[in-house]
Amino acid sequence: MPPVLTLYEDILGSGVVLELPPLARMIFIVHGSVTIADRLLSDGEAWNGQGELTMRAGDAGATCWRWDLATDDAADRVIGGVRSRTKLSASLATLPQGDLLLRGDSVAFPPGGCAYLHRHQGPGTRCLLHGGIRIDTKGHSTSYGPGGAWFESGPDPVFAQAADAPTRFVRVMILPMAYLARSSVEYLNEEDKAKPKSQSYKIFVDMRIAITTSPA
Repeated sequence: MPPVLTLYEDILGSGVVLELPPLARMIFIVHGSVTIADRLLSDGEAWNGQGELTMRAGDAGATCWRWDLATDDAADRVIGGVRSRTKLSASLATLPQGDLLLRGDSVAFPPGGCAYLHRHQGPGTRCLLHGGIRIDTKGHSTSYGPGGAWFESGPDPVFAQAADAPTRFVRVMILPMAYLARSSVEYLNEEDKAKPKSQSYKIFVDMRIAITTSPA
């Protein structure tokens, strides 16, 4: 059974502590602040790791997006003042072969910007932070507003059109180790490759993970 990448939204009250088991994960702070391993994180910052985790919310509480890479999914729950909701869970049937890394980054577009028809070197889940975006893939178009989440398989071609407002999403992808600190995007139309690109990127993490795939 392929690994599962699950995106949760954790809402923590003031001073609340969330303890989590060992898993490869990235946590993005949407609003508020948390302390993890004596490191204070606030709006727009991210943490990553693979061990046990203790996260304590600041005085104003926090809302976090948490990507967990596991062998199965977990139910929504409320534990000790923490409300955790599954936003999207996806089985990673299109994992590339060989040694793998977990990349967490964000992609920003100016008003009206787009990402020309492209694909990536591995699967991943995105969540829109602000603005709006339309995703065209596999013959369908879907529009997302803030908080909307979607999955991209990697091999399937995608075209992305941002709204007439600054737009940014956060994502986690599973990529071959060969793409450490390298872009994973591949433009599919020859005429698009030399065009100026409107999107910009911020990498939070490139973390080697303990999953190695082999040919079927």
